Amino acid sequence: MKKKALIFGITGQDGSYLAEFLLNKNYIIHGVKRRSSSANTERIDHIFDSLNFSNKNFFIHYGDLSDGTNTLNIINKVKPDEIYNLAAQSHVKVSFDLPEYTADITAIGALRILESLRILKLKKTKFYQASSSEMFGMVKNKKSLNESSTFHPRSIYGVSKVFAFHTTVHYREAYGIYASNGILFNHESPRRGPTFVTKKIVQGLVRIKMGLQKKLTLGNLYAIRDWGHAKDYAISMWKILQYKNADDWVIATNKEHTVKKFLEIVSKKLDINIKWVGKGIKEKGINKKTGKVIIDINQKYFRPSEVDFLKGDFSKAKKLLKWKPGISTNQLIDDMINQELSNY
Repeated sequence: MKKKALIFGITGQDGSYLAEFLLNKNYIIHGVKRRSSSANTERIDHIFDSLNFSNKNFFIHYGDLSDGTNTLNIINKVKPDEIYNLAAQSHVKVSFDLPEYTADITAIGALRILESLRILKLKKTKFYQASSSEMFGMVKNKKSLNESSTFHPRSIYGVSKVFAFHTTVHYREAYGIYASNGILFNHESPRRGPTFVTKKIVQGLVRIKMGLQKKLTLGNLYAIRDWGHAKDYAISMWKILQYKNADDWVIATNKEHTVKKFLEIVSKKLDINIKWVGKGIKEKGINKKTGKVIIDINQKYFRPSEVDFLKGDFSKAKKLLKWKPGISTNQLIDDMINQELSNY
């Protein structure tokens, strides 16, 4: 009997990689996507045939985590073996502008799924909650963060993820539901949305290299992040739900780069030699070859409350899940650049 997986957020970066992985594991996939007047399935079109529906192991349902009745009905109809909640208003900066919507989808959305499982008494269904390193937020000692580290979120996105994390723990402890949290640190890929800084850097510098764009405008160059590849992290989600007990897991690379360093690696690979001048908000990157400013800083891309440092200690996942990242940050950048170049 094939296992059935229900993926909320299947049209996103993580959902597409997870769907690919589970199809290769011979799962039947049910995905939930929001109704839109324009197609938003580009990340899964290669595995979900939206024209002829020729893939008999892949089904899409219209739904939205703001709608509890719809969520319950989908879960009741599918009766999945595994549920992966990857749906969210997932952009941290946007959560400052849309706090109520972010909380409704990212926080209460997880509650709606778990409450549906409780009401339907689906005791055998396993639940995965996509928790985030943004829950840690303000980190004082700049040490690698693990499952015991303190949460101090610095955005409504982070606050909402903390709510969803504790809700997952609560339903596990109170109702015996197999409910696990994957605390995933930053993970990128060629499928990353264009407003996220890594994709913005790669896309911008490729376009500058090709003469299609004059300048790239960024915010905090000195934020430190732990960047892995979303393809690796999708595998960790599956491993988390195969473990004998429901639990909470940090998934990371335990390596750190500043945004500026990430940019410099990309520019070097594209043979763009950058000279930095100025400090703070006036810092600029000049193309040595042309003498023109190609990188500048704008205050509007800074968050009202910044998260300066995030690096994860995945020792627990390495020991118990036998998971570790297989793709380095350097290889991730190559993957993103090659995909971007193939667009032109």
